[in-house]
Amino acid sequence: MAKIHILDEHIANQIAAGEVVERPASVVKELVENAIDAGSTKIDVAVEEGGLQSIRVTDNGSGIDPEDCETAFYRHATSKISQGRDLFQITSLGFRGEALPSIAAVSKVRLVTSNTQDGRGYLMEIEGGHLKAKEETAAPQGTDFVVKELFYNTPARLKYMKTIQTELGHISDYMYRLALSRPDIAFTVRHNGNTLLQTLGNGDLLQVIAAVYGTQAAKAMMPINAENMDYTISGFVSRPDWTRANRNAMSLIVNGRYIRNYGLSQSVLRGYHTLLPINRFPLTMLKIEMHPSLVDVNVHPSKLEVRFSKEPELFAFVEEEIRKVLSQEVLIPRPVKQSLGKDGHSFIQEQFHFTKNSSEGGQRDLISSSKDRPDSSKGQSSAFERRSDTERKAADFDNSNDGGLKGKDAAEWAAHSGNRGAYGQSNSAGGAPTSHASQTRETAAGTYRPNLRGEGRPMQNSMEKVGDWLKAAGGDAPEIPPFPELSLIGQHHGTYLIAQNDTGLYLIDQHAAHERVNYEYYYEKFGKPADASQELLIPITLEFTPSEAEKVKERLHWFEQVGVYLEHFGGQTFLVRSHPFWFPKGTEKELLEEMAEWVLSERNIDLAKLRETSSILCSCKASIKANQKLTEQEAETLLQRLAACRQPYTCPHGRPIVVSFSTYDLEKMFKRVM
Repeated sequence: MAKIHILDEHIANQIAAGEVVERPASVVKELVENAIDAGSTKIDVAVEEGGLQSIRVTDNGSGIDPEDCETAFYRHATSKISQGRDLFQITSLGFRGEALPSIAAVSKVRLVTSNTQDGRGYLMEIEGGHLKAKEETAAPQGTDFVVKELFYNTPARLKYMKTIQTELGHISDYMYRLALSRPDIAFTVRHNGNTLLQTLGNGDLLQVIAAVYGTQAAKAMMPINAENMDYTISGFVSRPDWTRANRNAMSLIVNGRYIRNYGLSQSVLRGYHTLLPINRFPLTMLKIEMHPSLVDVNVHPSKLEVRFSKEPELFAFVEEEIRKVLSQEVLIPRPVKQSLGKDGHSFIQEQFHFTKNSSEGGQRDLISSSKDRPDSSKGQSSAFERRSDTERKAADFDNSNDGGLKGKDAAEWAAHSGNRGAYGQSNSAGGAPTSHASQTRETAAGTYRPNLRGEGRPMQNSMEKVGDWLKAAGGDAPEIPPFPELSLIGQHHGTYLIAQNDTGLYLIDQHAAHERVNYEYYYEKFGKPADASQELLIPITLEFTPSEAEKVKERLHWFEQVGVYLEHFGGQTFLVRSHPFWFPKGTEKELLEEMAEWVLSERNIDLAKLRETSSILCSCKASIKANQKLTEQEAETLLQRLAACRQPYTCPHGRPIVVSFSTYDLEKMFKRVM
């Protein structure tokens, strides 16, 4: 007797429903995507009890022909594709033909549709996959799809549904992303009669971002537009100071379809590089258009996961373009005084001003300056005036011999020297990144190394050589906004430098600032660490657990990549015979232990990541700390070298370095303006 038989159509539909209809949000997804494919300009979604009791999707699209209504509920019935090669040219959101029969198999469905404007429509009612009624009825053009009592005939599936709020969260999250992907469609989402989302459908993506994430989030967004032979990128990315604790606000839209792709998300994060604080994620809305043949959406029934044909090229393009956008912005947050809290105490909150870019290329009003305001630096007394005579004499350095650059000149130096890009990367072939603030070079006085006391300052005619270096590098460097030219006022609690200019007041975190200066210096040095490696008179001893020791033996070559040469001394002991001479003095062993810990913890070590991590570790060890008093000369030098950095707005860990108060903000705090 034969053991293999063909399943009943009804059972097959219920099994398919287990793949396609995972939860109420899956039903909403399938129905709304069908409405979008039908050319709708207005889509209303109304759910009750998290979608378990009722889901209703109404659109004004093309509707369904009366003769196709019943066929649409057959398995694999679709109008989107007709032959195998169509799978390589998919331009619609739906195409499998499994959605409607799967939904109808586990719920009670009522469909009213019309493909004409004469008021004549068609009605169908299906329960558990069985047709109950079909007749003509009056209906406007479009489709009204009602799904009730989801999973009423599959109690096992119903048992594992989450709470109403959880299921509603999945529905609203997906609808938010659909609204972001199609700002030209007016979406309305209601739950138990309460409106959760309403968009205008006027094509303004920034308005949709404001509707979904709030107006403050919209003000923190920066537009991105780029195109190459294969891809077109558009949308918005948030400033690094506007972040979230998870990746949920990172939306990726490929050919109009919201997708999840780990590699693409990582390329977005790499684009931010050291601008993001640890365990914080940006708010991004990226729309990527490509030829349909370059992406395979037929990977999973949910169609949320896709595969790309030219994946490395796409990832590199996204990362590069995000870096370009961020490198062109002055990333200084501006706190302003808000209303009093419940306890009666005032509090500070960041506020951002955004001017949308026009098609010709607009301007961004990030740090607003008040018109015709007097120079706030006049008449201000320095906090350093009360120093001792010894400190005063030590600070009386001849500034005419100081080659340190300030403000715009320093930023131009940082932008043009060696045709560098942002984030410590060189645009010239094979060249390690260099910086006025951090480079080591030979001068008449000897070797110049970064410090805070002014020894070995760079040559005064350094800016005169920029043109020659640009010519040798083969072109102009990208424009990077100049760091504000600041006048030092003093130091607060040995931690923050206080400075000003004609636009307002600035606070600078001295540790974060010195970390950025040192990071760019060490990043350059780790480009050629072997050249600076020196033999140690007394080797440094490192000990590991037995399992770690075996792994160290396998990864000795990675230590050599950063100029550290280890020798197995037996058992669990290793000797560091040499390391670069520019390692921070006094912290060599601690630094080597942390580098070893990182090398051991990484599964797949990348040379660029190793170089970056080593630079961050060194910069942290070598930087001045909080509660450390600086002389005026030291503070001035630190500001000069910060201004000359490629990215002077965040430390290597992503924390902000500078915060500004505009003159208008200060006057508002003191009620000089109302």
